[in-house]
This record gives sequence, structure tokens and C-alpha cells, in this order.
Amino acid sequence: MTDAEPTVGELSEGQVLRGILDRLPASTAPVGPGDDAAVLAIPDGRVVATTDTLVHGPDFRLAWSSAVDLGYKAAAVNLADVAAMGARPVALLVALAMPDATPLSFVRGLADGLAEACADLAPGCAVEGGDLTVSDTLTIAVTALGSLDGRDPVRRSGARPGDAVHVIGDLGVAGRGLDVLFTRFVDAGGTPVAITAEGRLALDAADAHGLDRQLRPHPPIADALRAAEAGATAMMDVSDGLALDAERLADASGVTIAFDSAALGEDPARALGGGEDHGFLVTFPAGTVGPGRRVGTVERRGEIAVTVDGRPWTGRTGWDPYRDWDAGRG
Repeated sequence: MTDAEPTVGELSEGQVLRGILDRLPASTAPVGPGDDAAVLAIPDGRVVATTDTLVHGPDFRLAWSSAVDLGYKAAAVNLADVAAMGARPVALLVALAMPDATPLSFVRGLADGLAEACADLAPGCAVEGGDLTVSDTLTIAVTALGSLDGRDPVRRSGARPGDAVHVIGDLGVAGRGLDVLFTRFVDAGGTPVAITAEGRLALDAADAHGLDRQLRPHPPIADALRAAEAGATAMMDVSDGLALDAERLADASGVTIAFDSAALGEDPARALGGGEDHGFLVTFPAGTVGPGRRVGTVERRGEIAVTVDGRPWTGRTGWDPYRDWDAGRG
């Protein structure tokens, strides 16, 4: 940042907004950004809606994440929730609460990240509106909207005994990246420090890939939609950890999810307890050919919601912000 670079505290809301809109592709909605609200064309007649908030401290650290990374991640986590319902993402609404000292270039970077995520993960989806305000804590709140395109929504409550359990996407990769951040990119007191080029070069390939996926999740949106078309009985975004999210799906469906550890990869503990991969946990009727890999079976509800090799899982289950939040920022 140079002395001549403006900050949001030195600009009007309209100037900041223009700095964002100039970075985004032109809207194709009947009424896009610029009015009190957007007007979207949803031929299905039903809208799938979700929202997620990223707050500096519990959700990201500016020492580790660039503006483009943050914009990408804010879009990706919401696109995944829409796709987990079997819906095609069509629009994002983005609210930013920023400190006065935030450089305008940082805001533009956020917009670039939002646009990149839409182009990479959900072509045709775009930012169609939002809100700007001032706060001591940088906060990014995104609402995502989707179209079911004539399909029924795929809910958490549809799994039935005998269904196959699949996972689409990575398991434990972003969790590995989080471990890298908290072991390699902190000072002696545990405060986050910037990720340097030299620091990246010192990582092995698996750690580097995990770091990239932690900073920029890559949910397989198209595969989730294919799962819905193939007849998925239940589906959800794996954001907080496979074991924890499987428990939620099992409780919603009144079943037990029985995992086979051999199908979970080389490190089943990390696969079960790592979060933020934003892949999809899916159940299919027996014999269905669907995307992803089979990792278990749906059983009649027993005393335990989730088992691994027939036994209760006693390791880490995933991320619970009320239990695991570290107040440090960096």
C-alpha cells in the first residue's frame, strides 16, 4: 500500500461500490446491481437460498489470506451449500463490513476473487447485489441463490437403510492445510505471520496442496448436480468435518452412517476430522452409479449415529466454532 492509495474511509459508498462493480462481469439478470434490489429470472419458480459469514479471527487471518483468496472462499462455501441441495447456483448477494483503513485495492481484490470463484465453480452465477458498511472487524457475508431446474431438493433427511454412502471431492486436504498454517506460519507466540514465497517453497507437495485448498476451497459443484440427477437420496456439504457432518445427516434421516476406514484414504483420522474441504457427502440407492467414491453404507439406526469399521468413532469429529474458536486474529 502506498501513501497515495485511497482507503474506504476516505471514499464515499458510491466510490467503493464502483470499485467493486468495475471488477465484476456485467450482470445478465433482468435487473442487476444498482437498484434497491435485483430481479432474477428463475424459470423453475423455486429458489434455494443460503448464507454464510466469514469474520476476521475465527474464519480467516489477513496474515494468511489475500483479498482474492477471501473473495474466492466466501463465494465457494456458499456455492457448495446451494449445490448440496441439488440446485444450480445463479446469484450471490455480498455484504461487506470493513474498517476505515481498508485499502480500495483490497476491496477490488475481494471482487476479483468472487468473480473467479463463480467462473471456476459455477459458470453463469454472478454477484447481483449486496451492501457496504463500516466495522472494526472485517466481515464478509454472502447469500447464495440457486435454481432446482425442475428437480426436487436433495435434503439431509432422505437417507435410507441399504443406501450406499459416497463422498465427492477431497477429504482432509484443507485440514492438512490448516495444520500447515498453525505450525509453519506462526511466530513463537502463536501469532500468524505472512506466507512468504520462501515458506511455500519449503513445503512438500501434499502440504502445499493442502494450503492452497484451505485458502481457496474448490467444491465440485458440477458433480453435486450430477449426483442429484442420478437419484441421490440425501446430500450435504462437508464443511465442518466428515464425522460431524455425517452425524448431522444420520440424525436428520434417522439412520446410522457406517464408514469403512479402508475407503477413507491413507489417513482416516484426518479424513474424518478435517474440515473445510467443501466436498459432498451423498447417499444413493443400492446399485446406483453416481459420482464420487463409496466410503460406507447406511444402516438402520442404532445407538450410535456414525460408526467406523463397526465401532463408534472416538477421534476428532470436525470444527465447531463454539468449541474451537481461537480469538487470535493476525
